[in-house]
Amino acid sequence: MMDGFERKRGGYTVLTWGCQMNEDDSAQMAVMLEGQGYAPAEQIEDASVILLNTCSVRAKPERKVYSKLGELRALKQQNPDLVIGVCGCMAQKEAPEIRRRAPFVDLVVGTGQIHRIPALVERVQQERVALVETALPDRKDRHDKATPLRVHGGAAPRLKEFVSISYGCDKFCTFCIVPLTRGKERSRPADDIVLEVERLASLGTKEVTLLGQTVNSYGKFLDDPCTFAQLLERLNGIEGIERIRFTSPYPKDFHDDVIEAIARLPKVCEQVHMPVQVGDDNLLKRMHRGYTLDQYREIVRKLRAAVPQVALTTDLMLGFPGETEEEVENTLRFVEETRYDAAFMFAYSPREGTKAAAYGEQIPQPLKLARLQRLIDLQNAITLQVNQSQVGRVHEVLVERRSPKDPDKWTGLNRQGKTIVFPAGRDLAGQLVQVRATQSHLWGFSGELLPAREERGIRLRLAA
Repeated sequence: MMDGFERKRGGYTVLTWGCQMNEDDSAQMAVMLEGQGYAPAEQIEDASVILLNTCSVRAKPERKVYSKLGELRALKQQNPDLVIGVCGCMAQKEAPEIRRRAPFVDLVVGTGQIHRIPALVERVQQERVALVETALPDRKDRHDKATPLRVHGGAAPRLKEFVSISYGCDKFCTFCIVPLTRGKERSRPADDIVLEVERLASLGTKEVTLLGQTVNSYGKFLDDPCTFAQLLERLNGIEGIERIRFTSPYPKDFHDDVIEAIARLPKVCEQVHMPVQVGDDNLLKRMHRGYTLDQYREIVRKLRAAVPQVALTTDLMLGFPGETEEEVENTLRFVEETRYDAAFMFAYSPREGTKAAAYGEQIPQPLKLARLQRLIDLQNAITLQVNQSQVGRVHEVLVERRSPKDPDKWTGLNRQGKTIVFPAGRDLAGQLVQVRATQSHLWGFSGELLPAREERGIRLRLAA
C-alpha cells in the first residue's frame, strides 16, 4: 500500500455538478486517486487525469458537461495520454450518447462503480482502451463506498464533511430520474458510518451532514437493524463532532422518533429541508409522491411544536405536465401558509425514462418560467420577513473562514443553516461563537460578536 503513496503519477482534477451526494462522491474520487499517488493539479491543463462527476436531475447540468467536454477535446489532442472520465448520474443514464458525442472520453463510470475508478484509470493507461462501467449494485452490495477511504492518507478532512448513509431510491416519483441513475435504495451499515465519523472527528471535522436520497428512510434491508433516529443517537455521542445535519428527508418517512431526536439530541441542528415539490394534492398524486398536503402539514406542526427554533426549507417545482393555473395558485397559497425559511425553486425539466416525460400537456417553457418567477418573488419576500423577525437574536455560529468580500469579517452558519457575517479582530476559524444578528438579508444576517463574558453567560443559561 505504501508503494502506492510513494509513486508520483501526476495531477488530477475532479469537476462536479449536482447535489451534495455528488460532492461526496467527488471527495471519494479525490481520495482514491491520491491513494494511488496522484496529487491535485494546480490547473486543469496540468492534470493527467480529469474526471467529470455529473448530474442528470435537470437538463442544464447535462448541457454544461457536454460544453466542458468540448473544451477538453483540445487538451486530449495536445496530450493523448491524458485520461478523461465522465462519472456519476449522467454517465449512468446516457453512456452511449456520451461515447457518441465525445469519443475521446476514456472512461464512462456509473454511480455504482465509483469505487473501481483507480483500477479503471490504471487499465486505460496500460491498455489504451475506452471503458464503460455502469452496472448498478445489488440491494445488499456494500462496495459502492470504500469506507472510510478519506482518512487513509488522502486529503485532510475539512471543518465540515458530507457522509453518505444510504444510496438509491425506491420511491419512483414520476418526474425523477434518481431511481434509474442511483439504483435501489440501500443503507450502509451503522457501524461503518460511526467509524467514518469517528475518524473524521479525530482529524478535526466538527460538522457532518448525513446524505441520502431519502435520508430518513435509512435502515431498510440492513442485517443489523438501525433506524435513522437510532443512527442520530449514536452519532450524537461521538466526541469532537459539534453539529449533525441531514438531507433530504422524505415526508412519507418522517416519523415521530426523528422529530423527537431533533428536539432532544444537542448536536442535531434545528434545520430540516423537507421537499414538498408542489402545494396541490392532485399534482402530488400525479407525481406519485405518496403523501397528501394534510399529512405534510401535520409533520410541520409537530416539528415546530417540538423544535420552536427549527428552520424549515423545501424544494418547489412548477411547470409539471398538465399543471393548471388553479394548481399554481394552490402552491402559492401553500407556500404563503407554511412560511418556509427558504426554498430551492425550479421549473420542471423532462427526464427521458421517467413517466412524466411521456405525459401529454407539457407546459411551454416561457409559461413555466413565468410561473416560477411568481413563486420566487413570493418566497423571497417570506424569507426576508422571517429573517427580519430574527434580528436581535443571538446565534451560535461555527466560523468557517474570513468573508470573501471583507477580510476584516468572518463568516459561518448558525444552527439553522443560515449565513452570518460579523467583524472580529482575531482568527476564529473552526470555533463556535455567539453572534447577535443586527441586520437581515435574503442570504442570512450581519451580526456582532458577543464579548466573552456575555457569551459565557449565554452558554450558562443554555446549559441550565
